[in-house]
Amino acid sequence: MTTALASPGVSRRAGRRRTLRASDLLSRSGRLVLMLALALVFLTPLLWMLSASLRTEADIARNPLGFIPQTWEWGNYARAFDAISPFLLNSVRLAAINVVGVLVVASAAGYAFGRLRFAGRDVAFFLVLATAIIPSIVLLIPQYIIFQHIGWVDTQYPLWVPRVMTPVFGTFLMRQAFLTLPQELEDAARVDGVSVFGIYARIMLPQVTPALAAVGVFTFVESWNDLFGPLIFINSTELQTLPIALAQFQGEFFTTTNLLMAASAITIVPVIVVYVLAQRYFVQGIASSGLKG
Repeated sequence: MTTALASPGVSRRAGRRRTLRASDLLSRSGRLVLMLALALVFLTPLLWMLSASLRTEADIARNPLGFIPQTWEWGNYARAFDAISPFLLNSVRLAAINVVGVLVVASAAGYAFGRLRFAGRDVAFFLVLATAIIPSIVLLIPQYIIFQHIGWVDTQYPLWVPRVMTPVFGTFLMRQAFLTLPQELEDAARVDGVSVFGIYARIMLPQVTPALAAVGVFTFVESWNDLFGPLIFINSTELQTLPIALAQFQGEFFTTTNLLMAASAITIVPVIVVYVLAQRYFVQGIASSGLKG
């Protein structure tokens, strides 16, 4: 009797579970389809760039939206690399200087604002953050005048000194990362007689490697893609960087599209490599930087 009464309830619960499983499966399938569609939308320009880099100029002119080359022109990459190779070393050197400099300055400033106690600390940090709301274009003319008076125009100093000395975003991320560390680490180090710099360099800094990776990736991409700075402050061809080199494929009346796309594909390879190598730390750094403020 009891079994007979319980059977309808059991069957109803089993039916609800099957319905929930089906709805959950449909929901997951819908999300997957949506993500695949969005991925395709975002990848389409990249795929077209790669396709155009392997086509002839006549093929692109005949069918600009085509994706499959009629003839595969692998020599486009050799020609494009020969054209931009004189500028490659300048971009690599500037990116290395910017990454190392910003990591040193931002981590030191972030540690000071996050862990040290001194008069006016919060006010100073607020003023540092306030400078981020000033549009860079507003500072362009004063910077150019100053750099011209001290002889820095047509040198690479304007391309790294301001960025290294004022890493506002990097300082913010590093401060947030340092704030997530327990106070016991510092207390134990002080008991052992470790200096303030020793605590920063030997104990605290290794704990915020993900944040360092995030700041490094952001700085590398910003330096590598910088077009405005070299365009304004550098006149000599031998000091120009890769973004300026890409402009040589564009004329007033004609653009060598296939070589421009090949050169663009070459220039994004280092960015992809850096991101892939630092991806795990990069994601952790972004996630952990907002846990405590």
